Amino acid sequence: MNLIQAILMGIVQGLSEFLPISSSAHLVFTSNFYKVFKGIEIIQHSNEEVFFDIMVHLGTLIAVLIFFRKEIWQIIVALWHAIKTKNFNNTDAKLGLYIITGTFLTVLLALPFNKIAEKLVYTPSIVGILLFITGFVLLGSEYMSKHFVAKKENVDFKTSVLIGLAQGLAALPGFSRSGWTIATGLFFGLDRTTAARYSFLLSIPIILGASMIYPIIEIDIQEALTYNWTAIIIGTVVSGIVGYLCIKYFMKFISKFSLAIFGWYCILAGIGTFIFFRFYG
Repeated sequence: MNLIQAILMGIVQGLSEFLPISSSAHLVFTSNFYKVFKGIEIIQHSNEEVFFDIMVHLGTLIAVLIFFRKEIWQIIVALWHAIKTKNFNNTDAKLGLYIITGTFLTVLLALPFNKIAEKLVYTPSIVGILLFITGFVLLGSEYMSKHFVAKKENVDFKTSVLIGLAQGLAALPGFSRSGWTIATGLFFGLDRTTAARYSFLLSIPIILGASMIYPIIEIDIQEALTYNWTAIIIGTVVSGIVGYLCIKYFMKFISKFSLAIFGWYCILAGIGTFIFFRFYG
């Protein structure tokens, strides 16, 4: 891991975490393209790369916490009050419960895919296929939302369950977390802004958990001391800054425009990376 690679991947993470184009896929592509042009074997394993991936996700988590700080505080206060009074009629309290439920279902579904996801990091051609599928999911959700689905103003329990399962499925790189969760919201009646807001809030517990649990369980302290911490820290800061700006402008974009452009991008990017890495392999 060097400084240029870290900055590049920090920018990619900041952009792709919140855009429905799969940040994990783009980190896989960026890392492996870099290896191709540097003449490094794609199968080469690096614990530092895995740790860096966690850290740049932490950077984008901080961006979410800052951008949605008022909403997060309202949910925490409302949920705490609801627990004390045993009255969960408040909309923010319900939203807090839905996020907890969705997170539980995400973990339940994501765990069996964990080993598969780790192997896919070194098979970018397959990740390209999954990104291709994500593109069709986005296009399909926009079509269904416009033509067949009645709009709802708020997330309900059923929708939160389905979005939580979609987030679990998106543990596989190429299946965009934000793409699949927003698309699921659209399939079941949410408008784009509400679906995006809920998707970002739902990402907080998962990214926070991964950022805390992985270093505790997996990191060898002696090995970690050999990492390029300057590159890791700078890459994390870059991902946070780019991520904040991405949320800000994406929320404005999605309130006015369709997700179709991202769907077509995923289809074309998926085809292109599949062809490139199959040819390279």
